[in-house]
Amino acid sequence: MNVEIRPLTAGEMGQLGELGGYVYGGSFGDGPDNVVATANLPDWTLCALIDGKLVSSFTAIPFTMRANGNSVALAGVSTVGTQPEYRRQGVLRRIQTQAFADMRDRGQSLAALWASQAAIYQRYGYAMTTVLRSYRVDTTDISFHDGVWGSGHVERLSVNDAFDVIKSIYIRFVENRICYLHRSKALWLQNAMEEIEEQGPIHAGVHFDDEGNADGYIIYTLRAGKVDHATRGQEIIVRDMAWLSMDGYRSLWEWLKRHDLVGQVSYRRAATDDPAVELFAEPRLLHSVDHEGIWLRIVDATGALGDRAYSSEGDVTIGLTDDPLTPWNNRSIRLEASPEGAHVTPSKSSDLQMSAKALASLYSGFRTARQLRAWGLIEGGDQAIDTADRLFASSHAPHCPDHF
Repeated sequence: MNVEIRPLTAGEMGQLGELGGYVYGGSFGDGPDNVVATANLPDWTLCALIDGKLVSSFTAIPFTMRANGNSVALAGVSTVGTQPEYRRQGVLRRIQTQAFADMRDRGQSLAALWASQAAIYQRYGYAMTTVLRSYRVDTTDISFHDGVWGSGHVERLSVNDAFDVIKSIYIRFVENRICYLHRSKALWLQNAMEEIEEQGPIHAGVHFDDEGNADGYIIYTLRAGKVDHATRGQEIIVRDMAWLSMDGYRSLWEWLKRHDLVGQVSYRRAATDDPAVELFAEPRLLHSVDHEGIWLRIVDATGALGDRAYSSEGDVTIGLTDDPLTPWNNRSIRLEASPEGAHVTPSKSSDLQMSAKALASLYSGFRTARQLRAWGLIEGGDQAIDTADRLFASSHAPHCPDHF
């Protein structure tokens, strides 16, 4: 095949919409003017064409990700799809290979995606690094085992009126976390503030402490006729929640409990270290279920390790196993890290050996080095393993509540 791999032109974006509509079964709309076409820019695309016909699509949205206190450039991979007659012919691999090189040239040391099928992307070195925890709880079952609610108060505001306050709280909330994205207004509108008719209007509850400072918020929808219950047929769907104090966190749950006609609170984007399971008097009534989150890929190990923040001091050398998709990573590197910063240099030897996929799990804090070694995914001695676990430890579980 004479396949041309390049970004699309503005005039070709309609083809991206049509292919996306087919590949994703209309999930994002059908036709040339659907979300796939309108939410992307031609410069973000890297596609395969034959005689001007789009046969395989790929976009890399420029994001900034939090990395334990620092910001790291991230390529958000999306709208990946291939016409059925051109599948299993290596077209996507060619695109991925060129895309990783382009990302490196742009200074994007990481890539991430929401996987339609895990098997596809594990072939390209992506590792699942976050989890979405969902709750489904009746307001009558919202109670804490110690009986302590928050001491502040929550005010219901329109999201537009409260947006500046909410955004300020979010920035502080994610500052020292990992895998959260810096949110543009478009990302807010695509996720926490997305208008979905059947879910009803979007509301905001902002928590104010005893001194009148805003230190938490909840974004949610409220709709009747969603729960099969004689007196509590309403449902609240929590879109987003952030807090700067446990007092604020407790108050936000009490706010939800005050909705006496609500028979179900659904929160589908909680992190795995969300405090609810420790605070609830009967955590089983949260009906907690974990779902797959984002998949992370190390594009440039030197850049990714150098840009991340570390909570402790130490050094370790890491040897990455052969990776034909990112050949510049096929070497050993020395990481010297401290809370003041990190320094990454080439090394002739390595304390630890691992794949780029294993490094993504370690980098994000989703897995420990000791776990990965126990599973045969890292090789190295006890001292190096302990150092790696100390360096890559983070105060919070990796989490990304935003789809892209």
